[in-house]
Amino acid sequence: MSTALPTRPVLHSEWIKIRSLRGSTAALITILALSVGIQALAAAATGEADGGALGDDPLFASSYGIIWGQVAAMAFGTTALSAEFHNGALRTSLAAVPSRTRFYLSKMAVIGGLALVVGQITGLLTFVAGQAFMGSHALRLGDPGTYRAVVGSGLYLTLITLFAAGLTALLRSGALVLSLLIPFVLMVSFIVGAATGGVAEFLPDRAGQLVMHGATDGRLGPWSGLGVLALWAGAALAGGWVAVRRRAA
Repeated sequence: MSTALPTRPVLHSEWIKIRSLRGSTAALITILALSVGIQALAAAATGEADGGALGDDPLFASSYGIIWGQVAAMAFGTTALSAEFHNGALRTSLAAVPSRTRFYLSKMAVIGGLALVVGQITGLLTFVAGQAFMGSHALRLGDPGTYRAVVGSGLYLTLITLFAAGLTALLRSGALVLSLLIPFVLMVSFIVGAATGGVAEFLPDRAGQLVMHGATDGRLGPWSGLGVLALWAGAALAGGWVAVRRRAA
């Protein structure tokens, strides 16, 4: 077995480190609370009186809360990594795990695994909470595209988390990554989309969110859009890996 592959003791140590970070734990909880809470509040405010109040696509509307929960997902990805770049924590980690590749892969595996579990739970509860207030306009699990949207929203949160974590490893600053990503996904992406048209569908957030849409009219479909986000996340993770391997601790 390659010495660069994650092993159970290293994975366990990374799990303990992340669990001990109050910011990371709070961010994980906030992914669920923010997504489900905003979805329920938005659905309760519109109720069954206006099924189109959250947009023309009822399937995407059922995942409205995920758009806000992704901010907490980014925060989780950044805080789980940024702690390594303060007070010599990285030197301590590398003293315990001399292989930088093993250390990096183990940390990303734990971050990704936690994000996947929380993301899937969040996707399901967000859908259920929102539809509970929609009355005759409610979608039900089993309706066309609903399983894809629920599972896809969890995968979207996972990939956004890894994207943020990879950028943090590359830039060595969680605050810098959040200051770039949050305005980008909440504002800049939409502005660029309106200005450039089809090019914007390849931006990470716009592409990834297609998996939650009922229908797409661009060059990307639901799963190919999620694949584009996976490529963005993969590029960020690769850049972070190179930075961790080459830069001094």
